[in-house]
Amino acid sequence: MEELKVNALMIRATDYGENDRILTLLTAEAGKLTAGIKGVRKAGAKLKFAAQPFCFAEYVLVKRGERYTVIQASECESFFELRCDVNKLYAASSVCEAACALSFEGDDCSRIFYAAVRALSAMCGGDESMELIKFLLVALKSAGYGIGVENCTECGRPLTAEQRLRFDMDTGSFTCWECGDGAGTGGATYNTLRAAEGKSHVGECTAESEKRALRLLREYIAYKTDARCAGLSEYIRLI
Repeated sequence: MEELKVNALMIRATDYGENDRILTLLTAEAGKLTAGIKGVRKAGAKLKFAAQPFCFAEYVLVKRGERYTVIQASECESFFELRCDVNKLYAASSVCEAACALSFEGDDCSRIFYAAVRALSAMCGGDESMELIKFLLVALKSAGYGIGVENCTECGRPLTAEQRLRFDMDTGSFTCWECGDGAGTGGATYNTLRAAEGKSHVGECTAESEKRALRLLREYIAYKTDARCAGLSEYIRLI
């Protein structure tokens, strides 16, 4: 019987049987793992916390055959503040949703793991919308679907926040309106994504430009992965 100890973020839970759950864990050491956890749907279950959304803990797993089972967990952070505000709750759910869609078992997911933990921590006391955008950009890049926020990929000219632009879903890049044939988008969306990347941008990002950036990211994730992005859609509806 093989034992594995990992630092993990619980990103998805599915009910199984009468009292058990199947967890999807995003780990720093072993990528994305699926593990069963027994009895956690009972009222007084000792490991009930370990099957809660956003639980960041040290999990001890045992492997029997091809299946892992959680036998012990020590909580590092519950991100309790995220459960006290509906907008933050859905933004945090969107982080877990995207982390699940953009990570793959057997791959090194450490970059997405650390970015997710940082995003959830920052959301507890800050602007969850921009933190979500930052996380999605990192996760997309880590999965090989990075978004280009430089010059027009067709003519090479600089793009500005005042322009009407196009976004190419195949390449994940912006073009001038005249150059490309992708979906139309505003320069404010491009400007917001540059701000999230820590690049030079014009003025302050607005709540509306952040909302539009999230819509574009939702459509891009769905295009690349077929993920439904239900949590992200609900968050966009709320803000």
